[in-house]
Amino acid sequence: MKDRFSDAAKQYAQFRPTYPAALIAFVLQQVSAFNCAWDVGTGNGQVAAVLSAKFTTVEATDISAKQMDEAPVIGNVHYQILPAEKTNFSDQQFDLITVAQAIHWFQFNDFYAEVNRTLKPGGVIAVWGYGLIETAGSLNDILANLYYGLDQYWDAERKHIDEAYQKIPFPFIEINEQTFAIEVSWTIEELIGYFSTWSAVGHYKKQHEDDPVKKYVSIIKEHWGEGLTRTFQFPVFLKLGKK
Repeated sequence: MKDRFSDAAKQYAQFRPTYPAALIAFVLQQVSAFNCAWDVGTGNGQVAAVLSAKFTTVEATDISAKQMDEAPVIGNVHYQILPAEKTNFSDQQFDLITVAQAIHWFQFNDFYAEVNRTLKPGGVIAVWGYGLIETAGSLNDILANLYYGLDQYWDAERKHIDEAYQKIPFPFIEINEQTFAIEVSWTIEELIGYFSTWSAVGHYKKQHEDDPVKKYVSIIKEHWGEGLTRTFQFPVFLKLGKK
């Protein structure tokens, strides 16, 4: 498991989009008991906080202390700095295990061994992520140019996002897949803030001591159109399985 987001923890909490309620509802419909859930690679606790309203206990783990420093304090959510592949949890502890926008950083075989150890028989594992930001009109091409212009700065694991998790191993009894989308209404400042959370932008800054997004700001403004905000979408892909 790699830590690529500690340096942008505050921006991550501020600018990353939240997941659609329909996605969470669909996942929860597959779960038969609500005693204990594990949110793996929890980051700033976004999913853990949602699960806390349904489960008696939520365990939330990440390798980034800085990310979890941004997480909400909730009585039934227990945060721990732990790798996904090796934990101190009990055998057959969890009714649900979730991984949001993170599994591509894991060592698959080791993580799945831990899932099989800690997930109850009949328990559910839900893994999801979201792809490249999209919008209408000419601005969409600008966003794509920024993304693909950073090709050499993306980690190799990013390919799993580009492939919508279709090629990752998933050794569970799969439940029929559903498609979802994140929709946001953002200002230019919020869009630029979101770009600051990209791991490729972080790599570029470290290598060149410069921000690759700066040269796009004026172009984005030129193609923004009327209004303070614009609507953007992210395609969401979900893999759902039972033990």
